[in-house]
Amino acid sequence: MSNNDTNWFLRARLKTRQLLLLIALDEERNIHRAAEALNMTQPAASKQLKDLEDMLDVLLFERLPRGMRPTIYGEAMIRHSRMALTSLSHAHDDITALKSGLSGQVNVGAILSPGMVLLPPAIARLKQQAPMLRIGVEVESSNILLERLQRGSLDFLVARIMDQDDNRNLEYEELSDEPVCVVARVDHPLRHVSNLQLKDIADSGWILPPKGSILRHRVDMMFHKEGLAPPANVVDTTAILVISSLLQQTDFLHVMPAEVARFYVQVNVLAILPIELPCKMDGFGIITRRLQILSPGATILQQTIRDVAAQIY
Repeated sequence: MSNNDTNWFLRARLKTRQLLLLIALDEERNIHRAAEALNMTQPAASKQLKDLEDMLDVLLFERLPRGMRPTIYGEAMIRHSRMALTSLSHAHDDITALKSGLSGQVNVGAILSPGMVLLPPAIARLKQQAPMLRIGVEVESSNILLERLQRGSLDFLVARIMDQDDNRNLEYEELSDEPVCVVARVDHPLRHVSNLQLKDIADSGWILPPKGSILRHRVDMMFHKEGLAPPANVVDTTAILVISSLLQQTDFLHVMPAEVARFYVQVNVLAILPIELPCKMDGFGIITRRLQILSPGATILQQTIRDVAAQIY
């Protein structure tokens, strides 16, 4: 058998009964008791084990005077047999759920931009197909969401990977990058200024994420690269209700993901200033735990998010 033959089990017609036999032999360490546990005859059990060993061309169990003991090859097959049978059990549960109408609970975390722009239309579309599916949404920064994902309290995220260490146990599928823009109240005096430059707004009042955040660092570096001091008149917050309310009452400016800003422009709450910033956030995407088996509801929500993202971005 070739080591890179990943479909060997299909051609060998590996039987579920053989997987069960491996597990029974591991638990009983005796061919007679393992056969009894599976309601098989001892000769039938011995033949199935020999067929499997011949197929793999390895010895799976050492035959001892008073029983059997798995070899290193046997231990590997037993471990994967347990995983395969567990997965098949989950598949049965998923089929049952789908037949009875998609239901259950899906918990997803998102950063601000996809939380406002991407998830709502995706959820609305999915709810038309599966009204009984309960969907929980948490909107936080990526580092907080990643901790909750690793703890298992969230099924998946629409967020960004923070650093290389986060990649060890995670799968990441990018959906879009995230350009940012400057927003202000609708009747802000700078709204219609032509040829607006970064130096023209450096001394304005700003609402920015706190020091230490990725976006705040990017904004500060943006001013430094233009030979300007970062804004000094700053309110530090990420609370969107505080931000939108303060912008309405002052001439302060705020840096916001462009997709989020367009939402506020559509509802005539904020205006995007006519300046292109040499600054953007890293891309965001779907993040799941590696080897995680998602429920049917979570799987379908993920696919709906992909479909809507393809239309938006």
